[in-house]
Amino acid sequence: MAVEMTMPILVVDDYKTMIRIIRNLLKQIGFENVDDAADGQEAFEKMQKNKYGLVISDWNMEPMTGYELLQKVRADEGLKSTPFIMVTAESKTENVVAAKKAGVNNYIVKPFNAGTLKSKMSAVLGDF
Repeated sequence: MAVEMTMPILVVDDYKTMIRIIRNLLKQIGFENVDDAADGQEAFEKMQKNKYGLVISDWNMEPMTGYELLQKVRADEGLKSTPFIMVTAESKTENVVAAKKAGVNNYIVKPFNAGTLKSKMSAVLGDF
């Protein structure tokens, strides 16, 4: 299946700088249709209104973490098939295992570059 380069992507992070960095990396790869949310709650509300081809979410956020967002998305009948990549500064094995059990499609440890992001996205979405 070919990846639609115009598909909307939702970037969720409580740091505006990180959102800007991920947005720029996505642009380098060729994705321009990028929306953002400052936490899991805002992201979930946006996901109920808009259809996203991919969610890239930070783990550590308040009031709703990326992990809690992932659990809500996977429990929602209309959203559960949305591809989801978790981004975190921590590479703790228990976090990776918890995210996998919760249904994450892939996992990226900060810092990362466009090549890493593209390979993680390709693993989830297929080659582009």
